[in-house]
Order: sequence, then structure tokens, then C-alpha cells
Amino acid sequence: MKNLYINTRFFFSLIGVGIIYVLAFFFPVLMWVAHGVLLVCFLAAMVDYLFLFNSKNGVLAQRILPEKLSNGDENFVKIDIKNNYDFRIKTKIIDEIPFQFQKRDFLITKDIESGRNTYFQYSLEPKERGEYSFGNLNIYVSSPLGFVSRRFTFQKDAMLPAYPSFVHLRKYELMALQSEFMLGGIKKIRKLGHTMEFEQIKEYVPGDDIRTINWKATSKTNRLMVNQFQDEKSQRIFILIDKGRTMKMPFNGLSLLDYSINAAMALSHIILKKGDRAGMMTFSKKTENKVAAENKSGQLKKISEALYNIKTDFFESDFNRLYQDVKYSLNQRSLVLLFTNFETLDGLNRQLKYLRGIAKNHLLVVVFFKNSELHTLIQKNPESMQEIYDEIIAEKFEFEKKLIIQELRKYGIYTVYTLPENLNIDVINKYLEIKARGVL
Repeated sequence: MKNLYINTRFFFSLIGVGIIYVLAFFFPVLMWVAHGVLLVCFLAAMVDYLFLFNSKNGVLAQRILPEKLSNGDENFVKIDIKNNYDFRIKTKIIDEIPFQFQKRDFLITKDIESGRNTYFQYSLEPKERGEYSFGNLNIYVSSPLGFVSRRFTFQKDAMLPAYPSFVHLRKYELMALQSEFMLGGIKKIRKLGHTMEFEQIKEYVPGDDIRTINWKATSKTNRLMVNQFQDEKSQRIFILIDKGRTMKMPFNGLSLLDYSINAAMALSHIILKKGDRAGMMTFSKKTENKVAAENKSGQLKKISEALYNIKTDFFESDFNRLYQDVKYSLNQRSLVLLFTNFETLDGLNRQLKYLRGIAKNHLLVVVFFKNSELHTLIQKNPESMQEIYDEIIAEKFEFEKKLIIQELRKYGIYTVYTLPENLNIDVINKYLEIKARGVL
């Protein structure tokens, strides 16, 4: 009986019977009518109960989960329900989704014909990495009478890990291989000079650069021959992720740390597809989650696992320790992308000597973030004195960010200054730009 539930239709019927009994005090002839309606209600409820509980497997349902969740993206959960009853049923689906989503009003209703399946999906968007546990998939079934419902329970205790964002990797790969990204238009990266590796000698065709003509091969074959080049490969690209207190700031439900982790995942995928070596390291009070720069098969999985296992208490970051570890870990010149955040020029100046030390032996790119809330205030047309003050303060902070960029450029340090939601595309564009210009 624990799976039996009384529907509101039955209670409304009892309310109607009660009203008839009240009227029977004034019109005694209605007393027998009230008795008859009450009896019909209970008989209908008993018949409804027999219809629903006569079959052991009246309804079969299955929750189809992805292998893992992609953090910060829409993930679709599919549900397949089959009606094995001999009549049309109404169903209420209540899936016990993980508590992290704090979604307490989950309810989907479906009408299913006899012997038919219904197939639908809903989306979940995790905002943090970790394990997500699903509870029961509860299906509440009612017959056309609708007096009672029967609960069916399926697939208790399913667990999914939420990994750094991976659902858009294929899209980034296609755009990166074309050396262009869509971000308010098409950004084309112009290749400068021939700072690329020699690939082969081929016959000249109209459109080839005449500066690449190989005169020795031309004289031997009596046909115009040109040198063909390809992008340099096996370059070392190292990603450093700050997991200190400055990366705790949240935007749209995700912290700056999680935005950086998602961007590191997308960038690593592109690096490996381009034939370069990808590695990573995180730091706060000490350096952790180290993955050596390689381009072997399985490297992306290593990086993905390291990113998934990043844990932090958001302590103050020790850039001195970072400088020492980079100095002894990276023996060859590498492209180093440092994901961190500087809000003030003073905050940068305290760490600048360590950044200059890294930039002395490597090509350093500092990735830090625009404050989207300040960005909104600057673009807003102020209508009151308070809004004017807010805009002035926001412009002051934005100007200080520009000073940070100028200070870093003074010492030959590249920068990526971007909104959190544009981080993936902007970071990959910077990598492709550096590759195309051959400055590594």
C-alpha cells in the first residue's frame, strides 16, 4: 500500500458528497442521493485501484544518463516510459535530481496511450565539479478514472561525475583548424614570414608565393618548384592556473577558477590537435596537479583528470613558489599561459618581479578577467546622482585594469583581458595568434 496515493479528484468527490448531505438537512429526499453518490465514489476508487495494481509491470521506465556531466554546460537527461496497461494513462514524472541543483519543483506530466512509449529529455547545468548523485525516478500513474495513483520507482542511486567543460571541444577544434574564430565576426590570423617547418617541395601552381621558389629543384626538373611549409609542431605549451582567493569571484554561477579550468580543457584539446605538447600545473600555497607537457595519446585524458581533481581552500597565492617551480620544471623555452586575476595595480606590482622572472626564460601570457558587473555599469546610461557615482567608480577600476595591461607589456609579457564567458575563445585565439606569428 506504500505505492498507493489518493488523487485530488477523490477528495473533490467527497466534498461534493458532503455538500449533498448538508442540503439533505433541508431537503430530506437528497439523503438517499448522498448515500448513493458516496457509494459510487468508493466503488470507483476500488475499481481504479484494481485497474492500476492488477499488473505488476504496468509501466516500465528508464533514465538515460550521459557518461559524465560537462561543467557549466547544458547536459541532457533522457527518459523513456512505456505503458503496458490496456488503457490510456496519465503520468507525473518526478526525478530526484542531485541536491547541487537545488531544484525542488521538478514535475513533468505526460499522457501515454496503451502499448505506446513516450520519450523526452530535460537539461541540467552543473556549476561545480564533483560527483552528482541521482535518487529515484518516480512515475505516478493514474487511470482515466483518476481517483487514485500508483507509484513506480526505477533506477535508484545513479552517480555521475561533472568534469571540466568538454561538450564544445569539437566545435573549437573545427574553428581552430581553420585558424579562425567566430566572436562578433570572423577573426582571421595573418601569418608573418616563414617561421615554419619545411614540409616538402612541390610543383608551382598559380597563387603560390613566388618567394618560396626553390631554384635548385627548378633547374633540375625544368619546372617551377616551390618549398611548402607547415606550422612548427611539438612546441611546449604550459598552462598555469591560480587557485588562490582572487579566483573565487563568481560570475553567472561559476567561479573564475572554474572558468579557467574549462578554458584550460578547451585550450589543451586545441594544442594537442595542432601537434604541440600540452602540460599544466595549479598553484596557491604550493604547486599541485602537475602534468608534464607531452603530445602522446591519452594526454588529454591526463589533463582532464588533473583538472577534475583540482581542490582549493582559496588561500593567498604564492607567486615566489610558482617562480621557483617553473624555473626547475620547465627546462626549455615554452609558451606559458597563466590564468589569474589582478584587480589593482598594487596587486600586480607585488607579483611583478616573479612574472618578469618567468618571462625571462619563457613566453608568458597573463590571462585575467574583466568584471562583468563593472562592465554593465559603464555601459549603462546613468539617470540619478547615485548611478553617476557608480559609473565613475566603475570607470576608475576599468582604467586601473588598462594600466595593468600597459605595465605587463612594458616587460614583454602578453595579456588576455576578457569577460569570463568569452574566455575560451579569447585564449585559443591568443594561442593561434602566437603560433601564426612564430614568436615562440
